Amino acid sequence: MNVVVVSNRIARARSDDPIAGGLAAALLPAVRDFGAIWVGSSGRLRNASRSDAFVQISAFGNGALGAIDLPQDHYSGYYDGFANSALWPTLHSRTDLIRALPDHYLCYREVNAYMARALLRFSTPDALFWVHDYHLLPLGLELRDLGVERPIGFFLHTPWPERSTFAAIPHHRGLVRAMLAYNLIGFQTNQDRENFVACLKEHPSLAVGDECVVSEHGTCRLAVFPIGIDVQAFVDWTAKAAVSPEVSRLRESLRGTKLVIGVDRVDYAKGLTYRVRAFDRLLMTQPAFLRQICYLQIAVPSRTGIATYSQLQSELATLVGEVNGRHGDFDWTPIRYLNKGFSQATLAGFYRTANVGLVTPLHDGMNLVAKEYVAAQDPSDPGVLILSEFAGAAKQLDSALLVNPHDIDDVAKKLAAAFTMPAEERRERWEPMMKRLRGSSVHQWFSQFIETLADTRLGPVHVPLIEAPRFAERAQTH
Repeated sequence: MNVVVVSNRIARARSDDPIAGGLAAALLPAVRDFGAIWVGSSGRLRNASRSDAFVQISAFGNGALGAIDLPQDHYSGYYDGFANSALWPTLHSRTDLIRALPDHYLCYREVNAYMARALLRFSTPDALFWVHDYHLLPLGLELRDLGVERPIGFFLHTPWPERSTFAAIPHHRGLVRAMLAYNLIGFQTNQDRENFVACLKEHPSLAVGDECVVSEHGTCRLAVFPIGIDVQAFVDWTAKAAVSPEVSRLRESLRGTKLVIGVDRVDYAKGLTYRVRAFDRLLMTQPAFLRQICYLQIAVPSRTGIATYSQLQSELATLVGEVNGRHGDFDWTPIRYLNKGFSQATLAGFYRTANVGLVTPLHDGMNLVAKEYVAAQDPSDPGVLILSEFAGAAKQLDSALLVNPHDIDDVAKKLAAAFTMPAEERRERWEPMMKRLRGSSVHQWFSQFIETLADTRLGPVHVPLIEAPRFAERAQTH
């Protein structure tokens, strides 16, 4: 079996490089150990004709990385435009932030078609294609149009919103119909799958069940695969990080002060401004914590070409400055705010050093930082995870301190509780979370999805019909 993994962009493969985003953190170890081929954008653009889609292959562990230079004429409309100014805010239930020009959708479809042509070289008799995330929703249909009959699966790393929310995006009906060309669609949570099914029920020509749907493309299975992390790798990195220069410098700089850590991309879905205000509220309402605690926020810049993100970057910097100016002193800074990334090996040491992990997105598909923080803890003296109830990870890590990130007072109270929590209670909360992580690692996630996708070759799945299928016009998906 030849597994071809496809995403918008492949990650750097060196272990000392920063990794931005949960998709890259999950796929690199799976590709390296499983032996798959991971194909995606190289990060470079080129002037390209319709047939000019070249893939540069390089070895990576037991697998390989395939880099594609995407077409310059369509990339901005595809990436900054439809993918990140229309789809991303919609999927995170921020329809007020949708910005979509008419040609953005055309660019989005052109890049997906271009990617499909590049993938044809991998369409061998034993190939399985596994497509990832919102950038490539219609890629399965583009592959079918080119004659690919091999199993094609799709996994959504973001949430899938409620039906009325997704309906706000231009071309929402065509996108949903295009996705049914996949044999298998995977979601992070049951709620995401249920929301997707609700969107399907708007199409009377479909036969829709809770776990599959029949369309003009055949049967598409719908399943839940909560993404995991490489737990043992984090345990090993944490042990090595004890002698890391960066981790040693962090520990020395604390001088006995307790630490809360946040690690995120700068994105409105992560709730960073709410988080900073909650820390500010804690210092205002409980001054006993002044000079006793500090907050390290690693905030990696993201999508800087989109106005919403550059505005958020400025807002965060201003807010951090205000909090530090209000509470800090010449020899103590409450918030350490860094706009750069660190390798996972270094982050493992930072997580172990921190007494509290603060993961409070407003809406998130899973959030692997929460899982990484748990995996990096000292079993005899673990830290406390404060986790948003709106992250997919909250469904698994339910012994964390769960919060509504909009409730700043409650987050401040949970921070105080975390810093003062007895060791026995910290262990009682940490142990079941660690057990859950070991039982649902990234390797198990990868294998379970591939095994389920491979099973689609055994024949169609029969579901009760809501209405006998009426094959839609081809124009509905374009």
